[in-house]
Parts: sequence; C-alpha cells; structure tokens
Amino acid sequence: MKALAGDADDCDEEGSVLLLALGYAVLAISLILVCVCATDLYIAQKRLDALADSAALAGADGFIVEVEGDAVRAELTNAAVQGQAVALLRERPGDATLVSASAPDGLSARVTITTDWHPPVVSLFVPEGVRLEATATSRTALR
Repeated sequence: MKALAGDADDCDEEGSVLLLALGYAVLAISLILVCVCATDLYIAQKRLDALADSAALAGADGFIVEVEGDAVRAELTNAAVQGQAVALLRERPGDATLVSASAPDGLSARVTITTDWHPPVVSLFVPEGVRLEATATSRTALR
C-alpha cells in the first residue's frame, strides 16, 4: 500500500515541469525581442550620427573664399551651411529632418538633425517610438 501512495504523489507533480519550461520560454523570447529592439535602436542612432557628419561636411564645403592682400581665407555663413545640409538631406533616403545648421565661428559648420525610431517588432517592454537627435561639427579646409 505504501508504494501506491508514492505513485499518487508522482502523478500530482507531472504538470509542474511543463509550466516551468513554458515560463522560461516566455522569458527567453521576451529577452530576445528586447535585445533585437535595443540593437536596432543602436544602429539607427549610429546611422543618424553618420548622416549628421555627412551634412556637416557638406555644410563646411559651402564656404566663400575671401582674399585680403596676400591672405586667403574661407568664410562660412549660416545660409550656405543650411543650403548644403538641406541639399544633402533631400538626396538621402529616410525621414531625417534638419533642426539647425549654422556657422558659429565662420570656420565650422554645425548641423543638428532628428528622426523618429520605431521598434522592428512590437513588444510590451519597448516603447512605441523614440525621438533620436544627432549633432555634428566640421571645419573648412582653408583657414
């Protein structure tokens, strides 16, 4: 009779491993989804940084050469930097928008752009969208 009582206890514990395995599977899938979203967010920020660098470099190429006696120097204006940055952003795919483009010291082009990031997969643990911003500065070749 004692052996039969032990068999009844084993029957009561059969489903507990299944629930534990299901819980770990849900946890693992959630962790994978969060990692995929975090990686995509990181790559989106790096792409925006590269685009801001390109726009600042294009803006720095919009200089005007000024000759004063024997001295030659490059002069940047806010309008020239903005025009070059807008032209570059218009040609690139994506929805990045220009926030500001200026020449703070007349030799450097500073460009700030922004875009919205949306996760590649829907998840309860990741926000629906995040606003990303990147600022880059580039100097002219002539001083």
